[in-house]
Amino acid sequence: MTVPLSILDLAPLVSGGTVGDALRRTLDLAQKAEQFGYRRYWVAEHHLTPGVASSQPALLLGQIAAVTDHIRLGSGALQTGFLTPLAALEQFGLLDALYPGRFDLGLGRSAQRRKSSLSDAPQEEPPPPAEARVVDGLLIPKHFDFAPLMRSARAQLYGKLLKQPNAEALDLDDVVSDIQTLIAGAYNDGQGNEAHAVPGESADLELWILGSSGGESARVAGARGLPFAANYHVAPAKVLEAVEAYRAAFKPSEVLTQPHVMVSADIVVAEDDETARRLASPYGRWVHSIRAEGGAIPYPSEAEAAANPLTAEERDLVADRLDTHFVGTPQAVVEQLETLRRVTTADELLVTTITHDHADRVRSFELLAKHWPG
Repeated sequence: MTVPLSILDLAPLVSGGTVGDALRRTLDLAQKAEQFGYRRYWVAEHHLTPGVASSQPALLLGQIAAVTDHIRLGSGALQTGFLTPLAALEQFGLLDALYPGRFDLGLGRSAQRRKSSLSDAPQEEPPPPAEARVVDGLLIPKHFDFAPLMRSARAQLYGKLLKQPNAEALDLDDVVSDIQTLIAGAYNDGQGNEAHAVPGESADLELWILGSSGGESARVAGARGLPFAANYHVAPAKVLEAVEAYRAAFKPSEVLTQPHVMVSADIVVAEDDETARRLASPYGRWVHSIRAEGGAIPYPSEAEAAANPLTAEERDLVADRLDTHFVGTPQAVVEQLETLRRVTTADELLVTTITHDHADRVRSFELLAKHWPG
């Protein structure tokens, strides 16, 4: 079964580069992605991270829309804990008004665990796998626990900067409900007072929910009949439970009559295995910076990675990401992605690549597109 390919971009900085360099590379890559035939080009939302320039998706997507013609553009994901539903819709409504019918409003929970209004009490997520296992050829690694990072002093500092004092983030289901009601032009307080989002009302947007587990995000996406993007590239241990929870909760809607799943993966493609491994060699050090230091460093060069290899203890911290990084020739990576699609029953795949040299990154996406069946 052939499925569409899309790209997720973080606008990564590389060692020796600047924010401006990273953003210009994103614009160039988006143009190339359109030429190569990718369906969607999504940008992430990351804040206070030295190695990532994609902090404001709507602003960046507006720049990308101006230099592309037809590729769908979206957020992967807009963080719902840091802005109101109205603000999110106004941002993407403005984009849709200027470039109609091209935008996906992807929503994420910002790592805050909250009770879903779909039920009267919090629902427990299934326990993560205790050990790595292989499911029909797909590696499901041992779970990495993000909780200590979320409780760290650094995370508390970042939260202080990202949220208004005493602001209470809405439940994800309430966020989606408000956005859908505002798009429909039906928002009111029940006492004759109406609110209309301009821009935003009647916007032609695809709403997506992104999730890394079988928790609230998967359940909300399913219950509201929205498409769901499951995260194999950052949380590979929970990808199957995320898809299963979404499908179990799914109810047909005006948007979808049956579930629709996209699954993400980290890849590096090159003409031969040796080159691909060399280009991917800084990846472990980069992921380690996220988990050990609380934020991605500018992506190292291959020489810098060789001069500072991971210790056994450091590798263990990032083993789930390294072992699920699809690296190799086009044929090898296509086979791995086909396995991911088959096991997760994905309808689309979302791939991301980071290399130090921009030309190598572009070439990775080009090779994959040329060899992807379809």
